[in-house]
Order: sequence, then structure tokens, then C-alpha cells
Amino acid sequence: MVGLCGARGLAFANRLGFCPAMQRPGDLGRPLDGALWMAAAGLCFVGVNGIVRYLGTELPAAQSAFIRFGFGLLFLMPALWAMRERRFGAAVGRMLLLRGAMHVVAVIFWFYAMARVPVAEMSAIGFLGPVTVLVLGGLLLGEGLGVSRVLAVVVAVLGGLIVLRPGMRELSLGHLSQLCATVFFSMSYLLAKRLSREAPASVLVAVLSVTVTVGLLPLAVWQWQPVGVAHLVWLAGVAVLATGGHYCMARAFAAAPLGVTQPVTFLQLLWASLVGALVFGEPVDGWVIGGGALIILAISMNTWIEARRERVAPVIEDL
Repeated sequence: MVGLCGARGLAFANRLGFCPAMQRPGDLGRPLDGALWMAAAGLCFVGVNGIVRYLGTELPAAQSAFIRFGFGLLFLMPALWAMRERRFGAAVGRMLLLRGAMHVVAVIFWFYAMARVPVAEMSAIGFLGPVTVLVLGGLLLGEGLGVSRVLAVVVAVLGGLIVLRPGMRELSLGHLSQLCATVFFSMSYLLAKRLSREAPASVLVAVLSVTVTVGLLPLAVWQWQPVGVAHLVWLAGVAVLATGGHYCMARAFAAAPLGVTQPVTFLQLLWASLVGALVFGEPVDGWVIGGGALIILAISMNTWIEARRERVAPVIEDL
């Protein structure tokens, strides 16, 4: 989930006002700043994964996701107030609702998987998100599948097979749930790409948070379990870390080109492995690290090539 911004995050950073213009090819900007901001984003995202893993299955996935997004709305109150008089056409409204529905399904799958799959494996599988976006974008949006995209998909799929190792071990419902979450997140982001022509990123984030929270409400009420204060505090922490992670990532894109920032995401996999080993007693799996490295290499090369061609479009993450 957290690796889906890729090259498309550049436009998101521009819309947030973190960079006045796209960096020219060969312009490294502030590489140290970019690497540090991206490293900070990775720590935030690993913190999100670790907290949800720690909370485990005490609450149903829909309820945990509803509470997390409810807290997230508090951060977006200024944006919601600013857009109180904004109106959308019927077609745009349907796309916004469809994107919200896709995201509801995705976050439920993600919360379910996170409570059952080792932290490092969740991070590695999540890096397949940009590959899904490449394929769906090429097939559904008419962007085409050039040589660089096809090569990135092949290498990333190979990395995914190394991580999952089907046939060598039994895949759990958690693994399948994370794969489903990746697909639905990708469809949500493709809708965001289309909607970016109609509204700024801040509006899309705010509307998505409202629609997902409302969409999760009946599912959360249906399965509602008593919630302790500690659980609420942890889920509020998830909202804070997720927001901080996307802020840091946008700052990284503003400071340096993708060729500098994208490889730093590999640190997220290493930190996830350490958290899994030190906090949850999960063995460090060389297959997961090796497969995840292949996925990140494939995405890094493709985003670097496409950024040089200035084929950049906005994708907004929200978990």
C-alpha cells in the first residue's frame, strides 16, 4: 500500500505546494534532504504496520479501519470546511463514490492481512502496488505498456513470486487478502488519476476520507466490539503516522528526483524485518528481503525512466 506513489507522487507534491516545478533531468536538487525525508516516511509507514500488527485480531478489520479513518478526518477538518460550498457534476460524483467503495474494500482487506501476515512480508507484497497501477493504467487508461513497463512488471512479478513462494509453502488467507488489497488500492488510485483533472489533491483526499469513513460505518456497527482507551490511542497513532508518512514523502519528492528518493524505500523493508524480528519474534526471511529488493529495483528503474519522459500523474495514498 505505501509504495504506490512512485513517479506519480511528484504531481502530488506539486499540488501540495512543496515544489514549484518538476526538476529538470540531471538536476539532483537536494539529494540528502530527499533521502532523509523518504527515510522518515518509511519509518512512519513501518510504524503504521507495526501498530496494526500489534493490535492483531482483537477488533474486526472493518471496525479498526473505521476508527482509523475517523481519527484521520480530524486532521482534514480545515480542508473539509474550505470545500463546504464546492459542487461536483453527476459523473464526477459517481467516480468519487466508486473510488470510495474501492478504498473501503481495500482497507478492510489490508487491516485483515496486517493482523495475520509478518510485517516484512506485508511491506514486500505492498510494493507490488505500483506494478498493478502500471498494468491497469496501460490496459484501462490507454497509456500503453512500453518496454520499460513490461520489463518492470516481469521483474516485479518475479520478486513477488520469490516473496510468496507458492508451491514451496501454503499461502494463508492473510497473503491472499493483502494481494486483494493491492489490486483494489490500485483501482482506487487510477480513479484518483482521472479525478485529478476535476479537483485538487487536497479535495480528493478529503472526499475520500469522508466516503471511506461513511462506507465503513455500517460494517463496523454490524461487527462492533467494545473498544478500550488503549486501543483508541493506538489507532489514533496509526492516523498520525500515516499522515506524517505522506507528508514526509511529499517533501522527499519536492527535494530530490525519483532516482534519489525511490531506492531509499528499500530501507522500509529492512526496518519492517527488524520490527518483525525484535518486536514480534518473526524470523528474518532472506527470500522476502531478496524478492522485495527485486520489486523495488523494478519500480525504481521504471519511475526513473518515466520521470525523465515527464510522464507523471498524481496518485494519492490514504491509509
